[in-house]
Amino acid sequence: MSKEAQMRATINQKLIEMGERERLKELLRAKLIECGWKDQLKAHCKDVIREKGLEHVTVEDLVAEITPKGRALVPDSVKKELLQRIKTFLAQHATL
Repeated sequence: MSKEAQMRATINQKLIEMGERERLKELLRAKLIECGWKDQLKAHCKDVIREKGLEHVTVEDLVAEITPKGRALVPDSVKKELLQRIKTFLAQHATL
């Protein structure tokens, strides 16, 4: 495992242990709903299903199709807020 992968695993473990990961996930859910991301992605799913036909779309196809758009639609402000919260958490628990 590379040093970067080890560091990510350590940070992730610390986030889980201290309950911060769940708090961040809840914050992300709320922010994405608030900014309309969920509605945009839902509309995109409907478009994909309409284009391909319901009987020709699997869940795996739908996920592969919408994932890049879903990531691109996350507002920079939401990404920045999450990153700042993670940085603050790491600063407060600098013994990693």
